Formats: sequence, structure tokens, C-alpha cells
Amino acid sequence: MKQEAASGGRKENQIRTKKGIPGLIDSTVTSTIEDLKAIIDAKLELFKIEMTEKVALVSALLLLLVVLMIGVAYLITTIALLFGELFGHVWLGYLLVSMVFILTFAFFTKVKPDALKNFIHKILLSANDYRK
Repeated sequence: MKQEAASGGRKENQIRTKKGIPGLIDSTVTSTIEDLKAIIDAKLELFKIEMTEKVALVSALLLLLVVLMIGVAYLITTIALLFGELFGHVWLGYLLVSMVFILTFAFFTKVKPDALKNFIHKILLSANDYRK
């Protein structure tokens, strides 16, 4: 413990004993290095904060998407049960709902493959107020 204090004291004495231009250069370089270390530490902390904020946003959006998908699944099941009640057979309701999804898939893959892409592209452009 005494050695550390003595060596720390020696450094301070060496810096103090250096006078003139060499002492000024030494103190300037030392303070510049310390300032650079502080700037780098601050930038790293800022980067960590920004990244945790982005991860939190993505996590929240992902959680909301899962909740939405569960809600849509229950809604689809409810609609299928409703149509099944209306037609007198539960399987007819599920068949009707399934056919709607299969026909939608076939329409967007075979009949108009670019329609969905163009529709989503227009929505994204309008959300960003981009004018063509």
C-alpha cells in the first residue's frame, strides 16, 4: 500500500518537477489521453442506451404482433363456427373460411402476383410522405 502511494507520489513529483515546454507537453498529452478515454466511455454508454432502447421497441412490437395473431386466430375460429351454425354443419363453416384463405393465396400468387407488393409499397410510401 505504501509502495503504491509512493509510486503515485513520485509520478506527481516528476510531473511537477518538469517545467517549461517538456512539462507542458507531458501534461497536455496526459490530459488529452484522459479526455479521449472519457469521450470513448461516454460514446460506449450512449451506444448501449440506444441499443437497449431499440431492443425494447422491437420486443414490444413483437409482443403486440403475437397478441394480434392470437386475436385473429380466435376471430377466424369464431367466424368459422358462425358459418357452421348458419349452414347447419360446423365443418362447412371451417371449409368456407379455409377456402377464403386458399383463394386469397391463389389470387395473390397466380393471378396478380405484384398487386400485394404494390399495395404495401404504396402504404409505406404514404406513411413516409414520399411523393413520386
